[in-house]
This record gives sequence, C-alpha cells and structure tokens, in this order.
Amino acid sequence: MSQRGYFTADEVRAAEAELFLRVPDGVPMWRAAYGLATVVADELRARTGGIAGRAVTLLVGSGDNGGDALWAGATLRRRSVAVTAVLLHPARAHAKGLAALRKAGGRVLDGSGDPAAVRLGSPDLVIDGIVGISGRGALRPNAAELVAALQVPIIAADLPSGVDPDTGAVTGPAVRAAVTVAFGAYKPVHALAAPYCGRIELVPIGLRLPEPALAALEPASIGAAWPVPDATDDKYTQGVTGVCAGSASYPGAAVLCTGAAVAATSGMVRYAGPCTADVLAKFPEVIATDQVSEVGRVQAWVFGPGAGTDAAARERLVEILATDLPVVVDADGLTLLAAEPELVRGRSAPTVLTPHAGEFARLAGAEVGADRVAAVRALADSWQATVLLKGRATLIAAPGAPVLVNEAGASWAATAGAGDVLSGIIGALLAADHAPAAAAAAAARAHSLAANLAANDGHPEAAPISATPLLDHIRPAIRTLRALADGQ
Repeated sequence: MSQRGYFTADEVRAAEAELFLRVPDGVPMWRAAYGLATVVADELRARTGGIAGRAVTLLVGSGDNGGDALWAGATLRRRSVAVTAVLLHPARAHAKGLAALRKAGGRVLDGSGDPAAVRLGSPDLVIDGIVGISGRGALRPNAAELVAALQVPIIAADLPSGVDPDTGAVTGPAVRAAVTVAFGAYKPVHALAAPYCGRIELVPIGLRLPEPALAALEPASIGAAWPVPDATDDKYTQGVTGVCAGSASYPGAAVLCTGAAVAATSGMVRYAGPCTADVLAKFPEVIATDQVSEVGRVQAWVFGPGAGTDAAARERLVEILATDLPVVVDADGLTLLAAEPELVRGRSAPTVLTPHAGEFARLAGAEVGADRVAAVRALADSWQATVLLKGRATLIAAPGAPVLVNEAGASWAATAGAGDVLSGIIGALLAADHAPAAAAAAAARAHSLAANLAANDGHPEAAPISATPLLDHIRPAIRTLRALADGQ
C-alpha cells in the first residue's frame, strides 16, 4: 500500500544539509517562503474575497522560520497586502528577510518588550514564524501573550510554535493554527497534533528523504486493497472471522464486535461465547455457538470486548491463543494478558493488541508518556506483537517495522463500544489475509471514516454519535475508500 511519510527534525535537517550542497544559497528558503505566501494569498482570497488591501501580521522569531515568514511577507507586500512584522528578538531576526520586507514597504515592530504595548492593528490573517523544527517547549511568555490576544486565523510556517515537532506534545501555551504550511516534508507533529495544525499544505523544496519510520497508509490504497469478492470467490475464500466477545454483563460488546466483522465484508462470521441469542437476534447470518471448540473453521480470531476476566474468559483466551491463527486481543483480553504476558509472548502466529492509554500502561508497566511513537514501538518489540494504540492519532507498530499512524480527523469515535467495532473490523481483514499492521491501519482508517460519516449523516453540522450508528456506517466508509481507489 502507498504511504505518506512523516520525518523527524533530525531527518529533515540532514536532508536540508544535503539540499544546500545542490542548490544556490537562499534557494530553499525562497521556495519555502514563496509557497507560504501562495497559501496565505489563497487563504485571504477564500476568506475575504481578495488580496489587495488586506492585512497580514507576521510573528517573527530568531530562526529560519522567522526568515521564511519575512520573505513571504515581502512577497505578499508586492501584491499590495499590508504587512506588519512583529520581531520577538529584533537583534536576531533573519537579516536578509528583514531587509527584503522593509524594501517592499513592510512595517516592522519590536515585539521583545511588553506585549500589551504592541499595536497589532486588525489583520485579516497572522503568520506564525516564531519557531521551527529546532524549537522545543511551550511558547515563551511574551509570544504566548501575543498569540492569546489574536482573534484572527493563524497560518503556521512549517509547524505551530509551541508544539513538539517529533512527538506532537504540548506542554504549555502553543499556537492553534487554521492552516499549517509544511516545508519540504511532513513531520510527526502534523499527524500527532493535528488539532493544533489545522489544514496542512505541503510545499516541496527539493528534499531527498530517507524511508520513513512513521507513515500513514494512503486512503486510496486502503480502498484498493479492501477485500471485495470476484467471480471465483465464495464465503470461505472471502475470510471467515471468529469472534469471542461479550458476557452476561456486556452482551452489547458481542453484538458490536460481531456486527463489525460482518459489515467489514467477511465472507462468514462465527461467534463463540455466552451471547449467542443476542448476536443472532441482530445478525442471523452469523454462525453462533457457546464453545470455542465447537465454532468450526475460522481464519482469524477476535477476543476480548466485554468478555470478562474470570476463569471461563481466561480459558477461552488460552484456547484461542493456542491456535496457529491470527488473533486480535482487545479490552478484557488485554487485562488478562497484562497479568500473564507469557500467554502471548511466545506465539509464532500473528497477534494484534489494541489498547487504549490505560490498557497500554498495564501492558507496558508505565504510562505512554509524551513520545507515543517510541512507546508503541517499544511495546511491540518487547511483546513481539503488533500493537495498535488508540487515540485521535492511532498508532500501529509491528516489531522491527515502521510505525503507522491514522489521524482520524475528529474524535467522534471516542464513544463507548467504538473499540469493539474496531476490533471486529481488524479481525475481518486478518481473516482476509491482510498483514497484521496493514489490517490494523486499514481498519483504523475505515473506523474513523465511519465515525465521521455517522456524525454528519442527516445533520447540517456534526453531531455526537454512539457505537450503533458507527456500526451502520462501516460499509459506506468502505465504499468511500473504494471510490477513492477508483478515482471517483
């Protein structure tokens, strides 16, 4: 499947150093600044209907991002935009960029003193050029006060200032951008802190980049690989998914997990557990039995949602893990594994663990922390299993492989039962012979898309959802992904 790579600050700096050897001095910054100015001009046109006579304010730090903002301001000024640059560190402002802005007729203010004394006027947009990929930590007090006073959209140069470029961590005041213009490459921040980035626009500047250690599967490639029956398929060749979920206390988990496997285009779904009547009442096409040993042939298992943690649940989990089939373990299954890691650590068949942050801490023995990518990679390597760490930016790590990320675009799936649905989708893709990490990442994409569709279905504005309408929108989500693959 095709991917979008995300590159760390060190990787980008190394690629920039190589670029500087190939092109004349100043060309990379000119390319970035021109791209930034183009995006700002387009945004002005979209928001105000024009460019000439509009006003843009630059918040300028001491690094190259400040230089990008100044050069972009000079370009905008030549297009009759009123440009004001607020220099947070006047003595360290990018000299050539500042000279270009002044030559173009831009206004320059000293922003190093009392923020209340800085007269920003009434700009239509603000460009955040405070810090770039070398910046760490929250905004400094004067910058934070200036940003807090703004009432207009912000366009971030490369990344929102105050947000860590590699982890997306926010430890204090930070810019929340309407648009972020990424220079040369996407960075982890663009996936891990998307709410701070807004819409992301990539401006190529000629970087030669390595293979990424963090990537997102392209939605069109997910759609192209989704199992769809052809003339030679039957119910067995399309994948038979086994589900062991639910209990007397949580029958809904069995219904949601099983229903998701059905909706995700499994050729057949077999259910084993104590909730056969509930499952069959909703999905009569499912083959249901009380016992795992009686379920018949399956090609992948899902265990855990609402299954309980008693001796009977443990016995079912042990029986399933003893097979040579791919297994998804979620929810109560993860609680059982946290107490007995040896149940899964020695498996040769694929295992996919799907924790939320609390379950992750039980498995890893420590909180996820600020660096979620490093944490999920370490757990996958330690347990020799594929780990899906849930969140708005869901992360999927397989031992020794790049980490995959799915940025959901919203948090509509943060609702009870949504995880049960996700597990069922993963199981269906594993049964259809998807590789574990690809199955988890593709399922996360379809799951988040289904949630977004459910939230907007029949409403002029997004509305809260529950897991049942999420379940109902899995197939529309798959159709949308397939349409992307077909170029529709």
